[in-house]
Amino acid sequence: MYTLQVNTNSQPYPIIIGHGNAVWANITSHLSGKQVLIVSNSTVAPLYLQPFIATLNDPTYHIASHILPDGEAYKTLASLQSIWDRLMQLRFSRNCTVIALGGGVVGDMAGFAAASYQRGVNFIQVPTTLLAQVDSSVGGKTGINHPLGKNMIGAFKQPSAVFINTALLHTLPSRELSAGLAEIIKYALIADSAFLTWLETHMDALLSQDPTLLATAILKSCQHKADIVAADEFETNGKRALLNLGHTFGHAIETHMGYGNILHGEAVAIGMCMAAHLSHLQGNIGEAQWQRILTIIARANLPTQAPSAMGPAEFMAVMAHDKKNVSGQIRLILLHDIGHAYLTDNYDNTFLQLTLSHHLP
Repeated sequence: MYTLQVNTNSQPYPIIIGHGNAVWANITSHLSGKQVLIVSNSTVAPLYLQPFIATLNDPTYHIASHILPDGEAYKTLASLQSIWDRLMQLRFSRNCTVIALGGGVVGDMAGFAAASYQRGVNFIQVPTTLLAQVDSSVGGKTGINHPLGKNMIGAFKQPSAVFINTALLHTLPSRELSAGLAEIIKYALIADSAFLTWLETHMDALLSQDPTLLATAILKSCQHKADIVAADEFETNGKRALLNLGHTFGHAIETHMGYGNILHGEAVAIGMCMAAHLSHLQGNIGEAQWQRILTIIARANLPTQAPSAMGPAEFMAVMAHDKKNVSGQIRLILLHDIGHAYLTDNYDNTFLQLTLSHHLP
C-alpha cells in the first residue's frame, strides 16, 4: 500500500494506492456527514458497486447510487443534470459526499456536480480505469464536453481523497489499458527521461498487468502529477499546462471524430506523436528521439497517426477553441528533449501545417 499527498492550497488530500478492497478500509474518515451519493456507470456498477458499498459497513449512513450510461458521448449537460436531480430528490444537504466510482467520464461529471451542488460539497474519487487512476482522478479538473470543444465547461474541485485499487483493472479491456498507458508515457516525456527507459524495459509486463509493476507505474505517474498540481493548482503559471502534452491535437481529434469514437488515451497518443513531430521539425529533438517516442507509443498498442478524415482545416477549426489559447493564438506543449516539455506560441506555422497534414512515417 502506498500513500501520496497532494499539497494543493485549496485542499491537501491523500492518494491511496493498493491492490484489493483493503484500499478502501478508511474511506469513512474522508466522508462528510452521513449522506453519500455514489455516481457510477452501467459498466462499472454491476461489477463493483455492491462490493464498494459493503466496505462502508455502517448502517447509519444514507447511501444512494446514481448510474449513468457508459461512454464519452454521455459526458454532457443532460447527464450532469441527472446527478443534480438525484441529489435534489434525495434532499441531500450541503453536508453530504459525492463519490465517483468509475473512469474519467464519471469522475469529471461527479466532480462537477459536487463543485456546483449547493455551491460545493465533499467529493471522493474511486477511479476504476488506468487512465483515471494516473490522470483524471488527481488534480481537481472536472467538467463536461461541448459540441465545439472537449472539457470546455467545468470547475476546479479537489477531492478529499483518491482511492486507487489496482485489482479493479482485471476487468479492464485491453484497449482501455493501453489508453491509460498513454498518460503514463506522457509523464515520462514531459518530466522524466529515466522513467521512459523504465517503461521501455517493462512495457510488455505492464500490458500483461503485472501487479507490482503497474503499481509502480501508477505511483510514479501520480507523484509527477501531484508535484505539478501543487506547483500550479489552477494553471496560472504555465507549469500545469505541461500536463497537456498531446492534448491540443488529441482533443481536436475527439471533438471532430465524435466523442467516444476514439478513446481519450488513444487521441492523446496520436497528439503526443504530432507534438514530437513538430518538435523534431523545429529542431528540438533529433530523428532518433522522435522515432523512440513513436516506438514506445506503438509498443503500448496505441495509434500513432491522426485519422485520415482530418487535415489542417479540421484540426485548426477545433484547436481555435483550446483553453490554453491567448488572444486567439494557439499555444502548444512541445519538447526541448525527452523529459523536458515547454508551453509556447512561438513555432513555425509552416511546420505546424506539415504536422497537421500527416507527415508522419
